[in-house]
Amino acid sequence: IDGWMDGWWVLLSWWWRRTRPLLVDKAKEQGIAVCSLGNIRHFSALWYETEKLAGDHGLAAFAFVNSKAFVAHCGGSRRTYGTNPFSFSFPRRPPLPPVVFDQASSVMARGEMQIALRDGKALPEGAAVTVTGEPTTDPKLALEGAQQTFGGHKGSSIALMVELLAAVATGSPLAIDLMDAPETKPTVNGELLIALNPRLLVGEGSEDHMDAQAEKLFAHILQDEGSRLPGARRARARSRTENEGVSVSLKLYEEILSFCNDVEA
Repeated sequence: IDGWMDGWWVLLSWWWRRTRPLLVDKAKEQGIAVCSLGNIRHFSALWYETEKLAGDHGLAAFAFVNSKAFVAHCGGSRRTYGTNPFSFSFPRRPPLPPVVFDQASSVMARGEMQIALRDGKALPEGAAVTVTGEPTTDPKLALEGAQQTFGGHKGSSIALMVELLAAVATGSPLAIDLMDAPETKPTVNGELLIALNPRLLVGEGSEDHMDAQAEKLFAHILQDEGSRLPGARRARARSRTENEGVSVSLKLYEEILSFCNDVEA
């Protein structure tokens, strides 16, 4: 079961509220559902969408989205891909939080590089190249040049996959078609969402075994000191925030107020 929608350059959050019920119903009924959203504006984290599908509806989920070209293909220096994030989630029996990850195909998210520039910090080795293709740890030169994919050719393959699924398969512009768009202005994205009903896929009567197998794997991972499941830290932070509120530095608080005042003006 699949569905394609032209987003008409509307924010993804608006479309998400309208497409999720159908995606959930079809996945629960048929075992798998795909939603192809073309020409949307996506500027938030992907984990929110996949986490909702897993945590609220018991579905496993994938999400892929593209953006303007900031990242070079491995071995090159020309901007070819966006940071091309992808997210995956897998449900667990309540009250356990789902396993969720959301990561860019690049070594760093673009926002992390902008924060490094703001704070005067160097980037890690291998994160970016200059406009002439030279490796750099200078965030200013990196932002002017091109970012690098994680893991060399492996990361490039992931970025390519995301570009094909999120742009080509949704009828949205390629990252290289958006290179002339102002970096500070909203961009046009494509997003592909896949939802699976694991309980339906394993067959009736096998749900308990599926849950036991998943928890066996998670328990094995957590036996190593320092290991944690993807999404666990976010779940703990959310619980703490709900009970204690959010603490921010005075500098950040003043920056937020200044931004709000500028918007009102």
